[in-house]
Amino acid sequence: MASWESAHWESQLQSGVPRAAQRAGSYRRYVPDAIDGLALAVRGDLSREVTRVERDIRTLNGSDADGLAGIARFLLRSEAIASSRIEGIASSLQQVALAELGQSEAVRGVSEQARQVADNMTVVRRSTTELVQADQLTVEGIVDLHASLLPDQPQLHGLRTVQNWIGGSDWNPIRADFVPPAPERVPELMADLVDYLNGAAHAPLIQAAVVHAQFETIHPFVDGNGRVGRALIHTVLARRGATQRAVLPVSLVLATLRDRYIAGLGAYRHQAAAGTPDASVAVNEWLEMFVEASAIAVEQSSLLRDRVNELGIAWAARLSAYRRAAGVRATPRADSAVARLLGQLSEAPVVTATTLTRILDVSFPAATAALEELRQAGILHTKAIERGATAYIAREVLDLIAVAERTLASTRFDTRVAAPNRPAPALPGA
Repeated sequence: MASWESAHWESQLQSGVPRAAQRAGSYRRYVPDAIDGLALAVRGDLSREVTRVERDIRTLNGSDADGLAGIARFLLRSEAIASSRIEGIASSLQQVALAELGQSEAVRGVSEQARQVADNMTVVRRSTTELVQADQLTVEGIVDLHASLLPDQPQLHGLRTVQNWIGGSDWNPIRADFVPPAPERVPELMADLVDYLNGAAHAPLIQAAVVHAQFETIHPFVDGNGRVGRALIHTVLARRGATQRAVLPVSLVLATLRDRYIAGLGAYRHQAAAGTPDASVAVNEWLEMFVEASAIAVEQSSLLRDRVNELGIAWAARLSAYRRAAGVRATPRADSAVARLLGQLSEAPVVTATTLTRILDVSFPAATAALEELRQAGILHTKAIERGATAYIAREVLDLIAVAERTLASTRFDTRVAAPNRPAPALPGA
């Protein structure tokens, strides 16, 4: 049974910090249950809700495949931004898009926070590709995923060998809000987590919720636990076939329901360790919150898909009007660079001619001509990113991300009813 154990903190700090930071003392740290083979009693009403939400997730991924595939990267970008924002890492949407571009070519003036969000995009992407395709997940695979989140900080790579904690002082865990298990317990707990992840004892949504809560409880890394833990939600859902074409933007919802999110994780840990006759009550409290967040994410993804599709229709009309005015065929050939580019702008809203030659496998002059045509049609705008290099930006895509973030930052998920309850991008034109 999960429990608490007492430990003693002996400070190694002698000078240069406040006296309070040098204190020694006792603290409690958590010892979680193993979850592989976990007997979990899910309430009947909650079980039925899980079935309904999972059906909606599969419908979203299957009924309109082309529409959802068109916003797959859009959703991935939004999820990575939101997951980073939960950790206090925020940047403008244009900066994030430029940082994403900077992973493949030189871009000047990109902020460090934008680069961190772009690295988180890599983590979310890998969590739904490499980890999903693996025959068996391993602890080493998750460690490698974490390393891609912090590529320039090798000292933070690997399972932690020190005690960490959440809240309280930066210097000691004596008054922390939560202290994860001792570092020597981490390898065994992570092996158990992976064993559970490789199985299918529970419904996909339940498994994703348990994996996330257990990972955050173990807190196996010195930094980056929240972002990796949320990425593993997508690994579970994709491996179990619930999401196949796009991630579910659950982090956008969890960021808004932050207080309930933290309380749910606390219930999963604390009450289960209290030795109550029915510890499953606590786990159900966490599951209920997670399933509700997933249901909202499905609903918002559907609305977002519709808005992206509407934007695509408006672009096509704008391009046709420009081409007619120029005296050429109103609709470009389906296999032309400009038509193919128009179809991919929602996934790649910031591109250069160099990037486009790689994406579309066309010549540099053809890529440049396509970008310029969409610029002259009022669909793209330009920004200098390096000496002699220009980026083309589909600002309306970034605007849609901003609107989606603001909508999902409202506790009523409608800013006309309730204003955002956390930092969110300003409305376009505001």
